[in-house]
Amino acid sequence: MPGPLTGINVIEMVGIGPCPFAAMMLADMGATVIRIDRKQAPGAASPFPSLGTKYDVMARGRRSLALDLKQDAARDIVLTMLEQADILIEGFRPGVMERLGLGPDACMTRNPKLVYGRITGWGQTGPLAQAAGHDLNYIALSGMLHAMGRADTPPSPPLNLVGDFGGGAMMLAFGVVCAALEARSSGKGQVVDAAMTDGSALLGAMMYGLRAHGSWVDARAANLLDGGAPFYDTYACSDGKFLSVGAIEPQFYAQLLALTGASDPGFHQQWRQGRWPELKAKFAALFATRTRDDWCALLEGTDACVAPVLDMAEAPHHPHNRARGTFIDIDGVTQPAPAPHFSRTVPEAGAAAATPGQHSAAILADWGWSADAIEKLKTAGVI
Repeated sequence: MPGPLTGINVIEMVGIGPCPFAAMMLADMGATVIRIDRKQAPGAASPFPSLGTKYDVMARGRRSLALDLKQDAARDIVLTMLEQADILIEGFRPGVMERLGLGPDACMTRNPKLVYGRITGWGQTGPLAQAAGHDLNYIALSGMLHAMGRADTPPSPPLNLVGDFGGGAMMLAFGVVCAALEARSSGKGQVVDAAMTDGSALLGAMMYGLRAHGSWVDARAANLLDGGAPFYDTYACSDGKFLSVGAIEPQFYAQLLALTGASDPGFHQQWRQGRWPELKAKFAALFATRTRDDWCALLEGTDACVAPVLDMAEAPHHPHNRARGTFIDIDGVTQPAPAPHFSRTVPEAGAAAATPGQHSAAILADWGWSADAIEKLKTAGVI
């Protein structure tokens, strides 16, 4: 069966980070996504050597049309394609698309139903809109970075999951699908301004609520979910591997104590916050007595809320991940499968990443250009 977004046409202006991740999500769900790559000079080096290869996982499932966007004819190709598109997404600094002649006004004049998705760190407006930055800077501004890490260290970068992908790409994908649904009834497109500062702040909605309630403090490793609680943390085992423990509810915590044989009366003071450092030391000593896999044999699959901390080599081989098909292999590259799961319109990941311009002529032919017109564009160096 086709994925749930089959029939939706998307133009992706190729960049790095959150925009290709959002495009991957849309393509995974069945949308037809055409990548507009910038035509590179032969032999030009890329600062990101995995891009344009089969290891560029976020580029899977799309065909590539490479254009020399400095030429008017290239801009005209994009505008003509947009007449048949539902969504355009781009991740450049504010003003770049306008300077290319492909800003929202120009594009939506050609297609009033077009949803124009924009993803940046700071957003299209605001005093920082034109400043450079990266995802770490954006989650710093949202208040979320301050809460991450151990008490005696500076805040820890959470990879680029929170800003680029969670607060950025996923919000962009969600936003353009929402706008495309609305356009079906209104007949009007709109601009979706997805900012990583906004999105990462939204991911912290629960924490902001807890803080307003007085049950969250602005200190690292001092709260229920930030490593402050001894029953919600990770612990080293005798083999140097780690175990995650999340036994928050009293009944789950009781099962954790029963199964581990934690008989010291000090373990029964779960919610006495002043005793948390002492209790954490007791758990650390307990879990250090066995290997990670020994603990998992005892605890995994029970209501003690324990799971192994797997590295990226281990995760694809875990029985639960294997049973759910959480990881797939495309052209020899192990990678996460499309998510979430659907009961009827089951999505499938597409082919490995295309090289820039790999499908230029075929795409133009599919979208209505004649063989003669395509040949002229080649001769002029437009494609």
